[in-house]
Amino acid sequence: MRSLRLSSLAAALLLACSAFAATVVAVEHQCPTSGVAAPGELFARQNLVAWCIVPFDAKQRSPQQRAEMLRRLGISKLAYDWRDKHVPSFEEEILQTKKNGIELVAFWGMHGDFVSLVRKHHIKPQFWVMMDAPNAASNEDKIVKAAQSLLPAMKQAGELGCKLALYNHGGWSGEPDNMVAVVKWLRENQGADHVGIAYNLHHGHGHLADFPAALAKMKPYLLCLNLNGMVVDGDRRGMLILPLGQGDLDLPLLKTIVASGYRGPIGILNHTDEDAEARLQDNLDGLDWLVRQLEGQPAGPKPTPRTWKPK
Repeated sequence: MRSLRLSSLAAALLLACSAFAATVVAVEHQCPTSGVAAPGELFARQNLVAWCIVPFDAKQRSPQQRAEMLRRLGISKLAYDWRDKHVPSFEEEILQTKKNGIELVAFWGMHGDFVSLVRKHHIKPQFWVMMDAPNAASNEDKIVKAAQSLLPAMKQAGELGCKLALYNHGGWSGEPDNMVAVVKWLRENQGADHVGIAYNLHHGHGHLADFPAALAKMKPYLLCLNLNGMVVDGDRRGMLILPLGQGDLDLPLLKTIVASGYRGPIGILNHTDEDAEARLQDNLDGLDWLVRQLEGQPAGPKPTPRTWKPK
């Protein structure tokens, strides 16, 4: 019964993604300036953001080593996650990214020391935050309370000239409909056009069957879209984090993302205890393989990851 459910859900996603992509392709054929990016453009190295590579790294690299690693890989953007031990090296991270031509595009949460450095070094990162899931009598009341709890972060990001992105991490606060509703409330009631969404596929296994519709709702507010190798129920099967190209849903999901017209930053992640450079390279290899298929080019054999083996 479990295998039947998995195959049914996968088939439903494939059908939904294919139908969505076909519809947008038809529109693009009639109106070729509608804004759909070519796969090679959307997933190009210069548009990729390295994510979850600071505490998640077997080699526990220094800021200098991390920036040099990204430069070797041809990745020019970093979303910075951290733990308490990294606070003293916040400024060195900024200095090393600048020295190596890496843009620090996002910071996890809010921290007073980093806020001061944003002012000092005149950088404009996004701040990625999780919103509360407050108790309330109705979902509408929860939306308002969740939005109101974000007002301090919203104001601080706005004063810095930065964007604030709601980050999905499961539960009520990670549901696309709720994230969109909170962003709309803040924009409509606070004039907070700098508030948006950073969406993560690895925290979106429960959204797969409805992904095309969810993506369409989020797209006007989407500030970054973080990829992951995806299989049905991966979060329940010990396959939460996979290299790109190793998930049987990766190709239809990427087709849907391209067809949606999204043109913003694309994240690739480690989020494991593996060597961050090796996992990022696995993701790059898998992404290149998928892009060749998206472009109708000979893809060659499926890449063999350095940092992951099928169970």
